[in-house]
Amino acid sequence: MSSTEYQALIDLSARIGADPALVQAAGGNTSIKDGDTLWVKASGLWLAHAKERDVMVPVKLGAILDAVAKDDPSAEKAHVHVDPALAKNGLRPSIETTVHALMPQKVVVHVHCVETIALAVRADAEQLLADKLKGVAYAFVPYCRPGLPLARAIHARMRPDISVLILGNHGLVVAGETVAEAEALLADICRRLASPRRPAPAPDLAALSRLALDSSYTLPSDESLHGAATDLENCRIAAGGSLYPDHVIFLGPGFMIAAPGESAVEMEDRLSNPPPVLLFPGKGVLVKKAIEPGPLALLGCFVDVASRIPEGARLSYFTPEQNAELLGWDAEKYRQELNKRGASLQ
Repeated sequence: MSSTEYQALIDLSARIGADPALVQAAGGNTSIKDGDTLWVKASGLWLAHAKERDVMVPVKLGAILDAVAKDDPSAEKAHVHVDPALAKNGLRPSIETTVHALMPQKVVVHVHCVETIALAVRADAEQLLADKLKGVAYAFVPYCRPGLPLARAIHARMRPDISVLILGNHGLVVAGETVAEAEALLADICRRLASPRRPAPAPDLAALSRLALDSSYTLPSDESLHGAATDLENCRIAAGGSLYPDHVIFLGPGFMIAAPGESAVEMEDRLSNPPPVLLFPGKGVLVKKAIEPGPLALLGCFVDVASRIPEGARLSYFTPEQNAELLGWDAEKYRQELNKRGASLQ
């Protein structure tokens, strides 16, 4: 597709993809409708690279909407609805293509805005949003696995005037008839949902260095990531489990938190599959020496989200079944494989 609006969407995609407060790693997606073609971001690619490589995939809009209406499982296998006459890059469309198809507006932007997630994971999210989004045509959609379950839930709540979706334990969707309209709406909603951020104490780098000795873990280069553990409230939130899909995909279910005095080597010895990140309460974090950009980005996302959650707030954590559902889903296995091949894709 070649048009001024399409180029404007590519520019916007790159801008929001480079903003970790809106998008982390391969999360988030954008789309634009051109007649019966829905151009949507490819699964596994980073929006931040939208101007450097072809990240959009053409999907037959009518076909995927028909699949949703019929509750056809192919609705969450959007690659079977790719238009072969227009496709060039051989990639799969976003696993959230149905979200873009169901919004009637021409331009749709889905982000994992940390301000939104910090509210959307709370048990009282609906009441909080009702106050913050007065006058906005929005719908709150309680958490459902992305794909057909989420499509069903959105379809049941859609009204012709809705231009904003708050996805429980997930993120934000905004839509407009132009890229400029969608971008302005995105800025307005993020402003409305903004929450104060709790500052984190400094890490104990000397102690962490000792705890990392003889292990496959090291200090992260970004010191702000230690806030996941130096802030004991963040650590309490981490101990509760997983709160949103990309955390599960990139970091695994929940976090592994060290026992008092336990070293990284001792944690590796007791774990059959050591995770990319270890938390040491009050001290900071250690990350795998071979950690990829995706898990690092999602660790930063956790710090950004958790630090915006008030102390003692009741949260809606994923169940073990919901974690397993995400990790066992074919579409996410595909995205995980792309993440492992990250360097060549980024």
